[in-house]
Amino acid sequence: MSMAAVASDTASASNVKESRSRLCKEFASVAGTDSAVAQCYLAENDWEMERALNSFFEADLEREFESKDSQEQKKQSPEPKKRKMAQKGPQQCIDLTKDSPSSSKPSEEDDKKLSLISWNVDGLDTDNLGERARGLCSYLVLYTPDVVFLQELIPPYVQYLKKRAVSYLIIEGGEDNYFSGMMLKKSRVKLLEKNIVPFSTTQMLRNLLVVQVTFKEQKLCLMTSHLESCKGHAAERMKQLRLVMQRMTDAADDVTVLFGGDTNLRDTEVAKVGLPSDVFDVWERLGKQEHCRYTWDTKTNTNKTVPYVSRCRFDRIYVRPASKEGVPRLLPDHMALIGLEKLDCGRFTSDHWGIYCSFVAGS
Repeated sequence: MSMAAVASDTASASNVKESRSRLCKEFASVAGTDSAVAQCYLAENDWEMERALNSFFEADLEREFESKDSQEQKKQSPEPKKRKMAQKGPQQCIDLTKDSPSSSKPSEEDDKKLSLISWNVDGLDTDNLGERARGLCSYLVLYTPDVVFLQELIPPYVQYLKKRAVSYLIIEGGEDNYFSGMMLKKSRVKLLEKNIVPFSTTQMLRNLLVVQVTFKEQKLCLMTSHLESCKGHAAERMKQLRLVMQRMTDAADDVTVLFGGDTNLRDTEVAKVGLPSDVFDVWERLGKQEHCRYTWDTKTNTNKTVPYVSRCRFDRIYVRPASKEGVPRLLPDHMALIGLEKLDCGRFTSDHWGIYCSFVAGS
């Protein structure tokens, strides 16, 4: 090899070394870790900064969840011997959402009701995420909903729910980044089919999750989505709403359709699109109760630090009842906002309030 070639290779190696050293420093600064950890994650991800940071933060959240799980398992194991024996076997899941054996049996009327929670859980905000995820589980214990619509899930959050909410079947509307999802109470709601409908022109990875189920022998089509965010994306958001409404009206006449989620809708946008004659807004149907109006309320919810007060009804639930003769019409009878209490960390479960609804069979 010539001296010029050797010099060129040496210079190239030096440039790579300097570039990787700089990447390690940047990674360590962003992630708040040391250069050795930075080098490990960068090397595993082909020295691509974004991939490496995503991998680090996901692993960091999983460690946080696992640490809290371990602490709770210790609290629930009063005798050291029993704890030692349990560690020898496979790791067990603790269902935080299982109905208490001491809880009173619901009345026949309540047993026939369908209950639903819809909530943007803000998984993209990783601060106190472990405690906030446990906060969600505490509301699942309190309300024992049959169906849960969730938005802004991330993979570690889903893995936590799968470990700690095992009385629910969890259906994901995506695998990477962030996405919507659905939880079905296994003992009451039976899954028939699931489908993800893409929004072809979204710029924010949004789609529509559609799930066909039966509840008390009634056919239901459950749909959730996180429609395009921000005021400047109103045109895309209204396009997505039109697609949702079309799917609702196209459903068979013996099926009740429930759609809910973080719609980011403004009333003027809904008026421009227009609701089909057989579709109604649950909040409006129940009398537009003021205490349920604002699901995004920076006046009260301090999870996000913003220099202004914003109060909006972003989270909504729409229903298209079955119309076939002889098929019960599922109609709303109650609605409330949840997540209004601060957790021990001083923050709320999410920057959105959740919506709780119950439905009864009517004529």
